Amino acid sequence: MDTQGIDQLLAQMQTAAAMAAGEKPASSSAASNSGAPDFAAILKGSLDQVNAQQQQADTMARQYELGSPDAPLHEVMMSLQKANLSFQTMVQVRNRLVTAYQEVMNMPV
Repeated sequence: MDTQGIDQLLAQMQTAAAMAAGEKPASSSAASNSGAPDFAAILKGSLDQVNAQQQQADTMARQYELGSPDAPLHEVMMSLQKANLSFQTMVQVRNRLVTAYQEVMNMPV
């Protein structure tokens, strides 16, 4: 994920937190008119990147198993570890989103 996407995500989360606290967000109109990607687009992009890494690692592992000279063991292992790390990170993001959703749903109205 690029830093611009992360900054936009943080801005959206701060706006949502301000709205949940009953405050008027300072930059709500600027954020909505700037053409910034929404949270769903950022999340989908991240999921697509994780999926691409998983597929690349699987392809490299399959090439290594077939004895291809284009897939040295150290690159295969690094690719598998990167895919595993990105998947674990995405699982943690999902867990935090579920926790945040549960907290919002338990808020008194």
